[in-house]
Formats: sequence, structure tokens, C-alpha cells
Amino acid sequence: MAKLETVLHGDFDEIIRKIEQRILNGSMSASLEAASDFQAENARCSVRVFERYSMIGDNRVSMNVTLFQNGDEIYLSAITSGGSQAILWKFNTFGEEAFLNQMRELMEEEF
Repeated sequence: MAKLETVLHGDFDEIIRKIEQRILNGSMSASLEAASDFQAENARCSVRVFERYSMIGDNRVSMNVTLFQNGDEIYLSAITSGGSQAILWKFNTFGEEAFLNQMRELMEEEF
């Protein structure tokens, strides 16, 4: 498992659009598996679950992206999972890190 958390400022809808676009265009095998959006009073929350094939681990890895806005701040949490093939101990998480690096690069370039 790999995790990235940060606080953003900007247009909530534009941020989620850029995240979807970057992840889906970042790999031939990337897909958006599920999406969920909530809004209550001044708070908004969007959850996206992406998957892609990892050649390094010869399996699929997933990334859960959550955006939460309350006021001007937008909280981002991106967590990857599924890159290990071990039964008891987790090893070979390179695929998870590589998937999360797409999100890190987007945060550095855009926000």
C-alpha cells in the first residue's frame, strides 16, 4: 500500500476532472471502476476507484482517490493497493508506487 495526502485550493470540479483525465490517460489498462459523489451544506466529497495492470507484479493494482472540500480547502487522499503477490508478507509493491506516482506528478505540475 502506498499513500499520498495533501491539501489543495482551487475549483473542486476541475481538480477531479484533471485527476480522472491523468489517471485514465496514463496507462492503456487504466479504468475507472467506481465513482461516488456527496454534498451536504458546504461540504463535498468525491471518491474514485481506479485500476490498472502492473507488468512488474503481473497483476492489477487499484487506487482509491478521495477529495473532500469544506470551505476553501480541498483534502486529497490517494491510496493504492493490490500490488503484492505474497500470502503472508507483503512484498513487491513497485506497481502500487508507480501508480501513485502519476498522482504525485499531477500534484507537482498542477497544484
